[in-house]
Amino acid sequence: MNYETLDIAVAAKVATVTLNRPQLRNAFNETAIADLAMAFDELGQDPAVRAIVLAANGPAFCAGADLHWMKRMAAYSPAENEADAMRLAAMLRTIYVSPKPVVARVQGDCYAGGMGLVAACDIVVAAEGVNFCLSEVKLGLVPATISPYVIKAMGEQAARRYFLTAERFDALEARRIGLAHEVVPMEALDATVSAIARALAANSPNAVREAKKLVRDIAGAPVDDALLADTAGRIAAIRASEEGREGVASFLEKRKPSWLST
Repeated sequence: MNYETLDIAVAAKVATVTLNRPQLRNAFNETAIADLAMAFDELGQDPAVRAIVLAANGPAFCAGADLHWMKRMAAYSPAENEADAMRLAAMLRTIYVSPKPVVARVQGDCYAGGMGLVAACDIVVAAEGVNFCLSEVKLGLVPATISPYVIKAMGEQAARRYFLTAERFDALEARRIGLAHEVVPMEALDATVSAIARALAANSPNAVREAKKLVRDIAGAPVDDALLADTAGRIAAIRASEEGREGVASFLEKRKPSWLST
């Protein structure tokens, strides 16, 4: 597929989806939203892809919404505004529930809706000097569609502060509150992201997919009889799966599992 707002490359079982509107600080509009939704849907179904990196060209990772798009939205009817917001919400969910693990490579500032993109990813690596900001309230708006992912990533208490103040905070603060997993010098960003992507691509594709779903389903669930039965059922099913049997056999036989040769 050709995408108007993205560059996509696949190498060594890792797909890199690069936001490519550097002249607009990679702000997104309806075209960028549609491109991202389609790209992650297709890559999520591609058996040749085992991990996805979300990156960006230019000095900024993503400045949020394109101002031209926002001006058009101001003239929308309530129904048109809701439909437009649902397209953004659906795109973020596509990233969040992608069966392939997603690593965000954050090389530049990330504001507003851009933070939703980052928070929807599984692993976030940011360069030193990157700033983050939930700037919506400065414009009389709220970060509604991105809130499920941002609150999960940074926690309720941090969200209380940064949703309300629209303060900028740096990459080290992002790591402290849980939004970023690693903060590295810019010159180490590519090597760090590549090492994580290689590790993801080397694991059982089925186990990675199920482990990602496990976190989504179990986080916050009460530890009751239903949860015990659920988790017992999951491990029983994956032990009996083709990759589960192959993984255990390859470990016992001291050989590489079959998914490393495909």
